[in-house]
Amino acid sequence: MQLRLDQLAAHLQKAGTGGLKPIYTLYGDEALLAQEALDTLRAAGRAAGYTERQVHTVSGAYYDWSSLLGAGSAMSLFGDKQLIEIRIPSGKPGKDGSVALQAYCERHANDDSVLTVVTLPRLDKTQTTGAWFTALDSAGVTLRVDPIERQALPMWIAQRLAAQGQQLEPGEEGQRALGFFADRVEGNLLAAHQEVIKLGLLYPPGRLSIEQIEEAVVDVSRFNVFKLSEAVLSGQIQRTLRMIDGLQAEGEAAVLVHWALSEEIMALYRSRAAVDAGKPLPMVLREQRVWGPRERLFERVLPRLKAPALARLVSAASTVDGIVKGLRHPQWPHDPWEALRRLALMLSRQLAAP
Repeated sequence: MQLRLDQLAAHLQKAGTGGLKPIYTLYGDEALLAQEALDTLRAAGRAAGYTERQVHTVSGAYYDWSSLLGAGSAMSLFGDKQLIEIRIPSGKPGKDGSVALQAYCERHANDDSVLTVVTLPRLDKTQTTGAWFTALDSAGVTLRVDPIERQALPMWIAQRLAAQGQQLEPGEEGQRALGFFADRVEGNLLAAHQEVIKLGLLYPPGRLSIEQIEEAVVDVSRFNVFKLSEAVLSGQIQRTLRMIDGLQAEGEAAVLVHWALSEEIMALYRSRAAVDAGKPLPMVLREQRVWGPRERLFERVLPRLKAPALARLVSAASTVDGIVKGLRHPQWPHDPWEALRRLALMLSRQLAAP
């Protein structure tokens, strides 16, 4: 059974009367949310009498799965219920692990003396459709730990502040404060959590002003090239430039940033050409391997983009490719990062145009 992370508390409250599921599986790369969910499950387990805890970390290709199967079958020394945590940092149990996990699930699917929590990193479709993952899902509850995207971050911050008795000013000023806060912590949810706690220590419960937010919240944002592509496709000019500054400050390779920008330019150019040739847009996007959030962004911007403008962007991307590899161009900045900012600005302005 699959649940969203925000459904966990209600599920556990309901389970308090009907009993916990025997196996809970957490998977995803958002460390803060995964740890909070794990702490919540541990607390629920202790409240339900699962007081003896064991931790098994699967490391290496030759992990001894028999130790896990033996631990789940052994009686507690003191007759207590057991909480068994299985950590698989690689997300790949292997052939032997797959067989062992399926056997473990079959053995404990109806065993109320053992509560199992399995933690995994982000998984791809092949992994989530594998026999071992299907067995875990069938035997209990699976929870996907998704990251908090930029557009949802202000609301997440507001909810965390409200949980400690603090609110922002109503209306536009409060939205401005939340936007400032989100800009400072984007891509670093653990630091965002710490900044919220800091505000709780600095100021009493009640309303926070934008001046208090600006004074207290430090810039701990982190970026990656994939989020840069999202910002560019959204036409968010200021965010795009701020992300490029952040990537440069973090020591990211200019050639990788150029790759991210040029990939989007070429995908837009090829898609536009295919649509102009008469192909349906859904088919074009599948051919260009444009899925998920990118697909929605392409559907929004592609109809208003013209082939000549995209051709100029392709030419500009080719020029910047030479600059980041050490070649100079008389009409472009010699510094690779300045050239990348100019290219990103050209693309963002095209995509932001009505």
